[in-house]
Amino acid sequence: MCVDENWPDCPTSGDQRLYWPTPFANSVAGVDTDVLKKAVLLACRAPSVHNSQPWHWVADKDVVHLLLDRHRTLPATDPPGREAIMSCGAVLDHFRAAMTAAQWQSRIDRCPNPNDPDHLASVEFSPIDCVTEAQRSRARAILHRRTDRLPFESPTCWELFEPVLRSTIDEDTVTLHVLSDDLRPELIEASQLSEALRRDDSSYDAELHWWTSPFALAEGVPPSALASDAERLRVGVGRDFPVASRQDRRAGIDADCSKILVLSTSEDSRLDVLRCGEALSTVLLECTMYGMATCTLTHLIESSESRDIVRDLIGYLGEPQVLVRVGITPPLDGVAAPTPRRPLDHVLERFTHD
Repeated sequence: MCVDENWPDCPTSGDQRLYWPTPFANSVAGVDTDVLKKAVLLACRAPSVHNSQPWHWVADKDVVHLLLDRHRTLPATDPPGREAIMSCGAVLDHFRAAMTAAQWQSRIDRCPNPNDPDHLASVEFSPIDCVTEAQRSRARAILHRRTDRLPFESPTCWELFEPVLRSTIDEDTVTLHVLSDDLRPELIEASQLSEALRRDDSSYDAELHWWTSPFALAEGVPPSALASDAERLRVGVGRDFPVASRQDRRAGIDADCSKILVLSTSEDSRLDVLRCGEALSTVLLECTMYGMATCTLTHLIESSESRDIVRDLIGYLGEPQVLVRVGITPPLDGVAAPTPRRPLDHVLERFTHD
């Protein structure tokens, strides 16, 4: 167990458990390196397209940098790289939440180098005197969040929760839309259109099968996290992954009753998408803190035709970037196993000066 109450239980990196540092450990940007390692481990629990984890961290002596790892982008699924950048925005916000729980405030410089588009953020730190219970709960939520592709029950007390959720989003940069339930048929149509347009795309199909391989140990979507045909039909709005089983979990839920959210930005720039990823992280963690299940949806944004349908559903108020299903799971449902993550030494590099 970690000795500081601000942190959730330590995640593991392979077989090695990272504990709090000794007083004489090295530091990066004023932060003990073991604290930084733990924050990166927590941050990397962030969701990413097909669990591709397209991020790379570099710890300099004065600052920590977040870079896009182009070797982990999905050219058939995400040709513009929009979803990869959004994934990096999510890991950046997870990192901020983790560092806050460790009593460090993060000062983030986004897209700091115009000559290096893969350099997405630089982060410096200053100490925080105290941490609130809400800030501690947000860090703990990182370990509890899962992408749940099964049908949901309707979220309880949504009319009370929605204003709380909106208060966590900076609507000067990202707008949160809560779609009316009567728009679901149009969303299902958009979802089906997105999949139909990809039906004969062999590159997309090969990429999808690669990232859902049951033999992947540190990346990709495991079979247990995929929905069967019977389960997927009751959801309606979801990506068509390769069928992993003939299971019929949550058979008592006849149809998905989730709320569907859309996050949009005023423009479609790299900075807009990065910030949207940060807002996505905030939404997912806030919902998790309140006991709600979530599923991120990006396939409706991958074709211009289906994205136009979503754009119409939000009244052409910005560029839709991502959708999220939010709901409740049955109380007797077990906790799903976490999806795999890459080892720490694959995602974090210490830069040393000569």
